[in-house]
Amino acid sequence: MKYLHNIGLYFLMIAEMFKKPTKWPVMRSLILKDIDDLIINSLGIIAFISFFVGGVVTIQTALNIDNPLIPRYLVGFATRQSVILEFAPTFTSIIMAGKVGSFITSSIGTMRVTEQIDALEVMGINSLNYLVFPKTVALMLYPFAIAIGMFLGILGGMAASIFGGYSTLTDYITGIQTDFDTFHVTYAFIKTFVFAFILATVPSFYGYYMKGGALEVGKASTTAFVWTSVVIILLNYIITGMLLG
Repeated sequence: MKYLHNIGLYFLMIAEMFKKPTKWPVMRSLILKDIDDLIINSLGIIAFISFFVGGVVTIQTALNIDNPLIPRYLVGFATRQSVILEFAPTFTSIIMAGKVGSFITSSIGTMRVTEQIDALEVMGINSLNYLVFPKTVALMLYPFAIAIGMFLGILGGMAASIFGGYSTLTDYITGIQTDFDTFHVTYAFIKTFVFAFILATVPSFYGYYMKGGALEVGKASTTAFVWTSVVIILLNYIITGMLLG
């Protein structure tokens, strides 16, 4: 019953988020601040993870292709498929659930503890629209960060392939181009938009409705990370079955 209550409260929060919007000049500054906090400040870790994960995928693929009859361009093909379909959108989003999700939960939770949210309500401001909506809009730019991650993942695989002697540059590029389906990129971005919404709203839910003091803020951040990751994994399974099944 507790989980059903939380699910109902979550959807109620989303509905309330769009009511009684904050004035545009104020909202614009909130959105720009959240873009800087949630997207721009995450580009470094996304780039770092993507580059080296792409390299690891390439090395593992090359080491498992030990049959001389198997063409070496399959190293590039496997790296492209793995990075675009799964590692860039899903693996990175789970890591962002820790970084971005914890930041959102702790920032909103701290406002709850210090009664700043109550002050917003007293002033007649829709606190959900003021706090959650800008983060949701800001994270709609998250697919652009994932696009950078895809590029760097494939680039990292290329570097590992060439410098590790697993494949030539020509073979690797041939593998990247072989049987390329543009719908796979579309599928990855559809997933990323859904994950971006989850990254914005689930941590906000746990921060907004938390009770207690400073200790509970830390517990709420941990809980938000766990449930954001669980929801992302479940939705990944559902979306994959719907679009690729």
